[in-house]
Amino acid sequence: MPDAQQPTPTDPAAAPKPRLPTDTEDGLLLIISGPSGVGKTTITRGVERAIPGSVFSVSATTRPKTAADVEGVDYHFVSDEEFERMVAEHEFLEWANVFGKKYGTPRAWVAEQLDRGRLVILEIDVEGAKQVKSKMPEAMGIFIMPPSEDVLLERLRSRKREGEEAIQRRFAEAKREITEAKVCGAYDHFLVNDDLHATIAEAVRLVEQRRGSGR
Repeated sequence: MPDAQQPTPTDPAAAPKPRLPTDTEDGLLLIISGPSGVGKTTITRGVERAIPGSVFSVSATTRPKTAADVEGVDYHFVSDEEFERMVAEHEFLEWANVFGKKYGTPRAWVAEQLDRGRLVILEIDVEGAKQVKSKMPEAMGIFIMPPSEDVLLERLRSRKREGEEAIQRRFAEAKREITEAKVCGAYDHFLVNDDLHATIAEAVRLVEQRRGSGR
């Protein structure tokens, strides 16, 4: 019979990772969502810059890379085949199909950063936020609202990225998304982006309040 006192070998991959001097215990997953044209990306980047140690989760996507995109900064650009492999192997915390293009949040990287005590920021849509909150109810959700529907439509037009038909499609989707956000339970706060700097400051205040409360 084997010696009952003999230590059992352990899996090196399961061993806790060494702590770094910068590691803390107040890791928080922050979800920021909002319809197209509301300014959520600018707000997300503003929060990231304002809070030391925060990191922006870069999604994988099958959307074609544009001249303005930077690989690994804006997105990780992958093929449809690679994306489907990642879905099959449960490598995403959430994923969605948006206007025929797929977007997903890598699960392992997010978990590692939270263990390090980082503020991990996800800029995702409502469906993605619902998936994340169902798996990680402790995540904090902020939804960015336009001052009005008229302002949102004007912002979509002023970007001059698409024709009127595509703009109207995005506008209709934006209204649906706002309605869903209000009732789905994934968001703790709704901020109206009437003044960009004020909205960023309020988002930062809410995050710091949440982390300081220890909840």
